[in-house]
Amino acid sequence: MEEEIFDYVVVGSGAGGGPVSCRLALAGYRVLILEAGGTDEGLLYQVPAFHCLATEDPALSWDFFVRHYQDETQQARDTKYVPDRKGVLYPRAATVGGCTAHNAMITVYPHNSDWKLIANITGDSSWEPDRMRSYFERLEKCDYHRAPSNGENPSRHGFLGWLTTSFAKPEVALTDIDLLGEVMAAVCQSYSESRMPDRLGRLLRLVKDVSRPGGALGDFLSEFADPNDWEWNQMSGTGIVLVPLATQRGRRNGTREFIRQTAEQTGSKLELRPHCLVSRVIFDDQKRAVGVEYLSGEHLYKADPNSSPDQTFEKHTVSVRREVILAGGAFNTPQLLMLSGIGPAEHLQKFGIKTLVNLPGVGENLQDRYEVSVVSHLKRDMIALKSATFAPAKPGEQPDPELLAWQERREGLYTTNGAVIGIITRSSPEIPEPDLFIFGLPCFFKGYFPGYSLSLEQSHDKFTWSILKAHTENTGGSVRLRSIDPRDPPEINFHYFDEGTDYGRRDLKSVLQGVKIARRISERISSLVQEEILPGIAADSDDKLLQWIKNQAWGHHASCTCKIGADNDPGAVLDSKFRVRGVKNLRVVDASVFPRIPGFFIVTPIYMISEKAADVILECANRTQ
Repeated sequence: MEEEIFDYVVVGSGAGGGPVSCRLALAGYRVLILEAGGTDEGLLYQVPAFHCLATEDPALSWDFFVRHYQDETQQARDTKYVPDRKGVLYPRAATVGGCTAHNAMITVYPHNSDWKLIANITGDSSWEPDRMRSYFERLEKCDYHRAPSNGENPSRHGFLGWLTTSFAKPEVALTDIDLLGEVMAAVCQSYSESRMPDRLGRLLRLVKDVSRPGGALGDFLSEFADPNDWEWNQMSGTGIVLVPLATQRGRRNGTREFIRQTAEQTGSKLELRPHCLVSRVIFDDQKRAVGVEYLSGEHLYKADPNSSPDQTFEKHTVSVRREVILAGGAFNTPQLLMLSGIGPAEHLQKFGIKTLVNLPGVGENLQDRYEVSVVSHLKRDMIALKSATFAPAKPGEQPDPELLAWQERREGLYTTNGAVIGIITRSSPEIPEPDLFIFGLPCFFKGYFPGYSLSLEQSHDKFTWSILKAHTENTGGSVRLRSIDPRDPPEINFHYFDEGTDYGRRDLKSVLQGVKIARRISERISSLVQEEILPGIAADSDDKLLQWIKNQAWGHHASCTCKIGADNDPGAVLDSKFRVRGVKNLRVVDASVFPRIPGFFIVTPIYMISEKAADVILECANRTQ
């Protein structure tokens, strides 16, 4: 058989692998994307409101079960813990677009300090915040901000990119105008007590005004902040924000659409090959990556709910003229590096893997941000949810009215992920940047467990305040091989709170403040609330709340397991140009590259580093032609 050879092979088609592949193909190089998942694309992918169902769709999902604690007694206190799997469900996606195919589509710009940190660590000024903003401008197609007509663009939004961003329309909630008015009033009043800007008084008056027939909705919306505005971001703004989503005309969009568009535009320059699980990187005797080995077959990875022990597959190799780019994410990229002989030598030796490069940082430094929920049982069903089933129609049945509105006009409740407004604040005045993101959801949500997506909408009288803690202090998590079988998911342990590196318990205290804020808001709508479900009235002291947080917190932004670092950092896996240390022609472009978990929602910074990586790789290619 004739040897297959491409200029670049990219492992993974998600937020990291997708954009860099497209940019390289658009520059004229022949690029192969190897994607372990398939190409299925039904309503669970397309409809924003179905994003939770998408995370448990067997056609799209890989179900990792991770540990939050090594200590079994503490781990078992989590009500989401699955003893048979020795872990807590951590949904990942195996499909074109990776986790951009099932995420909640929230597209929020990271903090400038996230880029400043990398610039300072590496001495590479190309990571400075002002320069990194250009990548956001390049990728965004902003649908909610007017494009500049005079050449000035102080917001520094992008308007010609491949990712359409929009705001969910708050009108979908106005059928619950009394609930909306009371919740908004409670938010404003609570934040007036939390050193929020004086303009909240005006916002509070507008809340009351928009609650009347003919109220000034436009004036109301103008008072919310845009978390992606450059000026707002530069001042590390806090306040009540509208939540930007990666939707286009009420439909999800992400790297899948960019890949499809690029393939059509470039023809044979970009090839996407699904159902291909990469098993190792191939090196020559100069430690130069010259290709990859992959297994071809459906549902091969054992995290796939459709995987079976007797699954058949074929083994193939493909060669590269230039580079291999790993973009498998914070779990699979370190796994693939270790299977290829790159990682902690002592760990590799336990599995009989010959060490090509001893890089102790591979699989270390695993980070996530913490999340908990304050859930209330309302005294009545929410009117806006009355006709919603939050699911596709079963065979032989008619779609519910909300799905019909989405299918026929791209309107209504299903155009949103459920989060319309958010609150950005600091857990403490001493913290230099806001570290809490709190948003309301019209459902019951306490985290991930098997079947969670079906339980979300079983009742229409629950309301959740979801609390996210950014810039966590804990760097103590790890990803380790379970076996030398590339189909086996690795062992993943985040070592939460007391088991990790946050020795001052700052994360725990910060999450506690988030819970208190959410509770304070809920207290102000007591006329609508029947009872608090979570944490529950029994959690009536700081000590009890702290224990509840330790027991029940979760996350879903795994990152930092192949970090960029300084030349003298023994834990650094990559240099500032995404190159794996100790070898040639191998880079990593995904969530694992960050030395510290960025911002609030990780997908936007991954998109940005993917755009940056493309420039870095093309610059290198131009020098070597």
